[in-house]
Amino acid sequence: MERFLIPMPEIPESREDDLHGLEYLDDAELSLFVAGNQFMVMDELIDAFKKEYPEITKIFYETLPPGLELKQILAGGAKFKDKIIPGRPDIYASVCKEAMDELSEHGLINNEDSFIYLHNRIVLMVHKDNPKKIEKVEDLARDDVRISQPNPQYEDIANYIIRMYRQAGGDELVNRIMEEKRAEATTIFTIVHHRETPLRLLKGTCDVGPVWATEVLEAERKGLDLVGIEPGEELDQRDVVNYFIAPLKNSKNSENAQKFLEFIRSDTAKKIYKKYGFLPE
Repeated sequence: MERFLIPMPEIPESREDDLHGLEYLDDAELSLFVAGNQFMVMDELIDAFKKEYPEITKIFYETLPPGLELKQILAGGAKFKDKIIPGRPDIYASVCKEAMDELSEHGLINNEDSFIYLHNRIVLMVHKDNPKKIEKVEDLARDDVRISQPNPQYEDIANYIIRMYRQAGGDELVNRIMEEKRAEATTIFTIVHHRETPLRLLKGTCDVGPVWATEVLEAERKGLDLVGIEPGEELDQRDVVNYFIAPLKNSKNSENAQKFLEFIRSDTAKKIYKKYGFLPE
């Protein structure tokens, strides 16, 4: 099939914490590819799912950027260390409809089986001291501001961030941040995903990074010296950020996939997502 003609992406060794249940690669009873920004939710979510379905014990799941996971599916796998991580999960979740459309075009999902289950919004993460006195999106254009910018090649959040830049300052601001400042090395693309941004801020290698609001809440829970700057309701993309989820056709564990999809719409799952700052459908 066409997807096997696409080169396999490589998952950096440093991202092993986004691969859960590696010991079940060969005999998983459920395999999930979920958007990486849900990493803080997944342990509690999976534990609650197992309590409702105790017969399902062997679960493999990824919390990588959905763009990278999409490439993994289309390529039939991904390279990680000396392993090939399979590219056919039972369920795939993304934060853009285009990913679902692409899988449908390749005959890998039925588009009518996908549905929206979550929402989120964008904020600007800074060190709590905010030494550059960043107050608004337009401040990111300044020469002295170093930005940790999600990579559009892998991270769907980048599409919403660019939309935010365009709404705040038109194509001029988009070009300034994404082209000019990148050439000047003051816009620094993430290597894999925006979980790198808090680390950069704490190390002092950047001054600001656009992230999901849930990332700031997680940093606060951990007691990190990081805070969020609100861009305002007119810019934070809350009205357009939709999380989609769908089962893959003819997957190995299709019955268990349906159980998870039922669970994800349950009050139990919604309460867990709300606890971590997400906005369930």
